[in-house]
Amino acid sequence: MVVELEQTGYYPQLLADVVLQSLAGEPPVDALVHLETTFDADAVRRHVTVLALTATRLVTAHVDDHDPPEAGGAPVAVASSESVPLHDVRSVVVGHRVTAPERHRPGAAPQELTLTVAWGTLSRVDVEPATCGDPECEADHGYTGTMTADDVSLRISADAEGEAAVLAARRFARSLTRATRAPRA
Repeated sequence: MVVELEQTGYYPQLLADVVLQSLAGEPPVDALVHLETTFDADAVRRHVTVLALTATRLVTAHVDDHDPPEAGGAPVAVASSESVPLHDVRSVVVGHRVTAPERHRPGAAPQELTLTVAWGTLSRVDVEPATCGDPECEADHGYTGTMTADDVSLRISADAEGEAAVLAARRFARSLTRATRAPRA
């Protein structure tokens, strides 16, 4: 995992410090390091998510770029971590986007993989006005919405990050699924 942290080129010592502190001496059995670069009007921003699986816990760590407190100030990174007992992981969702599905072969990497892990800390609520289906109706039908568990979600694309990154994400998803399949007490 340390090699993957170094390869991000994004404050690897900070990343390692945050992850190792959260591991608290428990060795990881698998890990996934995901670097995402985004662009806004004024800046290029980086975000790194580390998922580390131990025999008893899922450790997540995030490091993000933030604007300096004053113009021209020193760069600022914000790091956070969370340690989740494996018995609290509620779901592991793996989405695959496959181009030319008629030619897909077992074991081949999808073009894109989305890994979503939920343990109940965060939920996303999407609310929209309810309708009755009549385009002429002007009545207020209230609101409708969905609530989705969404503690961490990573999208890994072969186009952006390479096939090896997609395969690594799929391997980690399998390890996490295997670790959380035990019946709850």
